[in-house]
Amino acid sequence: MRTHLRPTRSHLLALSATVLLAGCGATASPRSLSVAPATLAPAVVSVALAADAGSPATAVGAAARAEVARFIARLETDPTDTEALLGLGFASYQLARETADPAEYARAEAAFGQVLAAEPADPDALIGMGTVALARHAFAAALSYGEQARALAPRSARTWGVIADALVELGRYPEAVEAVQTMVDLRPDLGSYARVSYIRELHGRLDGAIEAMEAAVAAGGPAVENTEYLRVVLGNLWFLGGDLDRAAAAYAASLERSPGYVFALAGMARVDAARGDLSAAIAGWQAAADQVPLPELLIGLGETQEAAGLTAESASTYQLVRDISALFAANGVQTDLELALFEADHGDPARAVELGRAAWAETPNVKAADALAWALYAAGELDEARSMAEAALRLGSLEPSYTYHAGMIAAAQGDKEAARAWLGASLASNAAWSPLHAPRAAVALAEVSR
Repeated sequence: MRTHLRPTRSHLLALSATVLLAGCGATASPRSLSVAPATLAPAVVSVALAADAGSPATAVGAAARAEVARFIARLETDPTDTEALLGLGFASYQLARETADPAEYARAEAAFGQVLAAEPADPDALIGMGTVALARHAFAAALSYGEQARALAPRSARTWGVIADALVELGRYPEAVEAVQTMVDLRPDLGSYARVSYIRELHGRLDGAIEAMEAAVAAGGPAVENTEYLRVVLGNLWFLGGDLDRAAAAYAASLERSPGYVFALAGMARVDAARGDLSAAIAGWQAAADQVPLPELLIGLGETQEAAGLTAESASTYQLVRDISALFAANGVQTDLELALFEADHGDPARAVELGRAAWAETPNVKAADALAWALYAAGELDEARSMAEAALRLGSLEPSYTYHAGMIAAAQGDKEAARAWLGASLASNAAWSPLHAPRAAVALAEVSR
């Protein structure tokens, strides 16, 4: 899962009506801003985090935690304070974003639910419920909440953001494009530009994706973490295009503004690995995962350890991925898609197929198609794997893992021509996109090129 240019206000407004089609040229899909989106089940387990260590001013999630405490104090005085309940819901959601503690989603859901119990037509509470549903990957539920909110507040950009995110994760890309266009027309800001960027990225329009993400970062937002998350995404787009210097500059800028920010640390780790410094990369991934043990951070750590020949360490890290994923599932967060890829690479192919089929059934998007394709490849089911790999590439995404997976599947089928094309595409922009998988792609490309 880019430099910081600050457009003028007039430039930002000029983008609002035409920003999608000018950079995309086709249908598209938005970026959910949640860290760990899925279903509406009460939390039963809380992830223990290093975030509680350190001084209150520097601890991960400190500002969001303070906001949660402030709203709880208000509710102790008046449990029916709707404004405080809404504030608690959104602050708890933000805390979950920053700390990866899925238990916070339950608190957010409870707060929004209490508002809706008293005022069923409150659009802000419906938006809140939709946001939590997105974070738990319950995308059909999120769309339902978004549509209810739209009926009450059709000119709310936040409503359209929930709808757009749900539509893209459900694989309904043309409708998602329309929703994002409406959102950016209503309110050209961080959230709308970020979604425009993702739509363009999915359709292989890298320059347009960078332009829109630069606009998002320039617009900024009320929460430092949200802006820095998008600055990291900007770096990720530069990395995708193979510009390691600009990627590193974006990550460094984020770390300067938010010292120790885990996604910026992860970005720098990717750059270090791409430059061949696996020791520095491992240290970066470890520093990020020690603060916030998200599965994606742990997988990055484990794969870099494996690439460095540290097999015992990587095995331990992969087990932690399974443990943390189980905690997310216990808190109602759907992780089938992520685990399908993980098991295909590092575990049980049969389990990977099971998870991949479940993910595809629930969220028939290009990510799920890729995950199922790779799981089927690991299980030796090549014909169906090829079909799903082609489905994953149907939008024109530049994601190198998609073309790598498709190329490996084609090679296994004996289709050297397709394998050469896809494996070559996976290495074309950034030949060091993964310390583990890019070398494998290079070896496979050499074999099918003989």
